[in-house]
Amino acid sequence: MPVTDRRSAGAETAARLARVQAQLEDFDPGLVPLLHRELPRARQIVAGRLVAAALREGLADPRRYPSTRHGFDRWEPSTPTEADPPGLLDRLTATPHPAVREELADATVNLALALARRSLAERDLLEQARATGAPDMVALTAHLGPDERAVAFERLAVTGHNLHPCARTRLGWDVADILAHDLESPVTSVSFLAVRRSLHVGDEVAGELVDDLDRVRAAARADPRRFAVTPVHPWQRRHVLTGRYADLYADGALVPLDLEVPALVTAALRTLLVPSAGRYVKLSLDIQVTSTRRTISVASTRNGPALSRALPELIADDRALLLTEPVGSAVVAPPLASPEDLRERDLAAIVRCGLSGRLRDDEVAVPGTALPARDPLTGATVLAGLVNRSGLTALAFVTRYARVLLPPVLRLATRHGIGLEAHLQNCILTFVDGVPHRLVLRDLAGLRVHAPRLARSRGIAFWPGSVTVTSDVEVMLAKVSYTALQAHLGEVILQLAASHGLDEAAAWAAIRSIVDDVYTELAAEPGLADAARADHTYLTGPTAPHKALLGMRLRAAAGQPGDYYVTVTNPLWRLR
Repeated sequence: MPVTDRRSAGAETAARLARVQAQLEDFDPGLVPLLHRELPRARQIVAGRLVAAALREGLADPRRYPSTRHGFDRWEPSTPTEADPPGLLDRLTATPHPAVREELADATVNLALALARRSLAERDLLEQARATGAPDMVALTAHLGPDERAVAFERLAVTGHNLHPCARTRLGWDVADILAHDLESPVTSVSFLAVRRSLHVGDEVAGELVDDLDRVRAAARADPRRFAVTPVHPWQRRHVLTGRYADLYADGALVPLDLEVPALVTAALRTLLVPSAGRYVKLSLDIQVTSTRRTISVASTRNGPALSRALPELIADDRALLLTEPVGSAVVAPPLASPEDLRERDLAAIVRCGLSGRLRDDEVAVPGTALPARDPLTGATVLAGLVNRSGLTALAFVTRYARVLLPPVLRLATRHGIGLEAHLQNCILTFVDGVPHRLVLRDLAGLRVHAPRLARSRGIAFWPGSVTVTSDVEVMLAKVSYTALQAHLGEVILQLAASHGLDEAAAWAAIRSIVDDVYTELAAEPGLADAARADHTYLTGPTAPHKALLGMRLRAAAGQPGDYYVTVTNPLWRLR
């Protein structure tokens, strides 16, 4: 039977549910019945993704779990999975994983709370639609600027990462934090600190977000010759000043400023849109979301601006836009207890340019994460609504979509050795009358650069020791294969097979044709024939590496951190 209250949930889920309910009764008691209403659905979503990941990564036997196989060996359960996720994990792996059990319980209850909050927001959207006559979210958001509109779509993606069972993990936050700063929060803010310049690395990024720094500095008596100003997530500021950086606060090296700027939360959680500045800011946030604590390395703050100076010219494609990262900064403080106790990731920030002024009036920018989400006005997915608007068949739509996504990504990898992390989370697609029109790329921290290829084309000065840089071309190509083909196009095809009866084999054949065309063009360019042939062979071979999100998390919990891939069958093999 579905779990409807903590008495019938597993131990970890019941404990988490009890804590959340107790806090909600203080902060927002009206959400308590909605939380219980949504818990069975949340549990089903998390459990389904858990089974799907275990099947794909070889941790479970498909014969024991009725499922359907899709491209790149993606197995999706054929029937709803009713088991409580923490207990299900142990049954799937036949091994106890207490840390990951706690994460699954956290993800399950947090998702139920998110669904509860989303139901209230959707009620308001439906009222607006009735008042305006808007038939869908495209029409309802037409009055918004392109960045605010993109965030409005992104907020529909309440279930989070499309493949990760722990997509709604928020380890480190209590209910008050979730209500204030999670994706469903109507508005949050960006806080600011003055930082002694001897600890500050990089640019003075606050100047990109506010224009009254001199007044704020003067009020705080923060001499600009001695102090830089940096943005900080309000939750992070509170915990930094009372936690690991309390000594610097007491010493006057960190000075909280009386300045808060309203901001909108994106699906990345630590990345906030500052509407008044037309900028996004990515901030360190020391909580665990999915598998990772979301702090930011010094390297990312310095590599983003360096890549932003070079990439627009390298992409050289008027159908691809880059949301550049012009400035970034970090605070590097002396270790507290031992040389290994580095304090350099907790107060980092990267400013990202927005979409304003860069799109046609009729272009609608939709973050990839929102495509599988349900449009509350129609009940269909956002993606299905766009296909219907376009008037194209599902196969023609996917073909147009792939022709927008793949050429700039593949060309950049072969020409310059830059493997973009082009999964749904980092891509925004624009549509004109529902037809895929342009690719917008964001967030440069996760890409991989093959140093020898980049050196042949041009140099970019990366921060020493950056994990971004590799000498292994297959590391770079694996990033492309997993993100663009598997996590991105694989999801689009899966969704349209469900909503429009798309023939998946025909879709992969169309994508293979696009891949072939791109590499035929690249092979004809001077000096690229060998690289083009090798990359084509890698991406269309019989198997492909799949980033094993569940296995990677289990290995990390057992003391074996790092990327972990399994081999899956490639649907692009032998299609031409």
